[in-house]
Amino acid sequence: MAIKVGFVSLGCPKNLLDTENMLYLLSQEGFEIVAEDVDADVIIVNTCAFIQSAKQEAIDNILDIAWLKENHTLKGIVVTGCLAERYREEILERMPEVDCVVGTGSISKIAEAVTAAYNKERYTAFDDVNEAPFQNNRIVTTPDYFAYIKIAEGCDNCCTYCVIPQIRGKFRSRSMDDIVGEARDLAALGVKELCLVAQDTTRYGEDIYGTYCLDSLLKALSEIDGIQWIRLMYCYADRLTDGVIDELADNPKVVKYIDMPLQHISDDVLKRMNRRDTESSIRETITKLRSRVPDICIRTTFITGFPGETEEDFKKLHEFIKEMRFERLGVFEYSQEENTPAHDMPDQIPERLKRRRYDILMKEQRRIHKENNEKRVGLTLKVLCEGYDKAAETYYGRSAYDAPDIDGKVYFSAPRRLRDGEMVDVSVTEVLDYDLYGRAL
Repeated sequence: MAIKVGFVSLGCPKNLLDTENMLYLLSQEGFEIVAEDVDADVIIVNTCAFIQSAKQEAIDNILDIAWLKENHTLKGIVVTGCLAERYREEILERMPEVDCVVGTGSISKIAEAVTAAYNKERYTAFDDVNEAPFQNNRIVTTPDYFAYIKIAEGCDNCCTYCVIPQIRGKFRSRSMDDIVGEARDLAALGVKELCLVAQDTTRYGEDIYGTYCLDSLLKALSEIDGIQWIRLMYCYADRLTDGVIDELADNPKVVKYIDMPLQHISDDVLKRMNRRDTESSIRETITKLRSRVPDICIRTTFITGFPGETEEDFKKLHEFIKEMRFERLGVFEYSQEENTPAHDMPDQIPERLKRRRYDILMKEQRRIHKENNEKRVGLTLKVLCEGYDKAAETYYGRSAYDAPDIDGKVYFSAPRRLRDGEMVDVSVTEVLDYDLYGRAL
């Protein structure tokens, strides 16, 4: 009888792709994948460890699953992903409930780990993350109409607050042929929207082709029949080339949306963060984007409470947000992570002050977002239908200005029955906080 394996996948889309790779590897080895935790012989928890809240979420999930081991038929727990890579043997020492730990460079050994866990044996695998090959096969877990596609792995930017280079290794691009081949396979499965992800998508190609090639990749992907939307995530402002901006402006399949985390606007804070941008260069990039692509939707994130952030620094950031009126914006309170340069910086900000600054910025953005949404009333948006809410008796989906999982929804009525994944034109009639409401034409 096949070993039954359950999955809990936490963290970002890049982590989800690792889960999909592991699902494929296990299915090829004859393991049975089950949807319900109570049916599993072994459960894999694919974890995030970027900031403290992500680590706590991972630990809480492991402990919840451990209950099944003590009180049900679960035989083993395997921990993979960023928490596994970052804390390695420490997980086994501090969490005896865990049987096996597999680092981010050892996905190919997941079948061995599951077998060991099933047999109540301890097992660890921590191969060099810089030598780990790209896994080109996966079982897609997102809805049929959209998928993430990883174009690179690792990061060399070494921001002083970030542990990703330690966990994921040096930056390395996938070959363009690899990516386009996978995208063709996804299109054949019915995928209409591709979300390109990496730790730094704008650096794509530099390491293997000698120059930034994201614009060339966008051209190649847009030639694939069936793909209607291509979305850019995790871009760096200082590497945003004119070629990529031209694709955003002129390529009908590249949606007018860019995810570009800026983190701060104060030159002093940016320097301590080891960011290459300055206030001047950030403003120049935004001006160029909005000039060349007038209907661009810019999503960004900022960190507040970074060590040494003065009231003047914070005020500058607040005023910048009010001035720029970003279409999409998130804020993180700085998380003091061990083994990062920022951890030991002087002038750490008290938690209460971090929270106060966070609240101020989010309140400001709620106002801006509502006003931006109100400008959409009366417009007609192309919407990707994602389902029907029986309780509300309305369809819902996303416009080109909304990325999966992180942005808002468009709710709408329709004169006929719609299928999930169908593209429809929706006339916007109302604003519902972060969401929109309208009617399909």
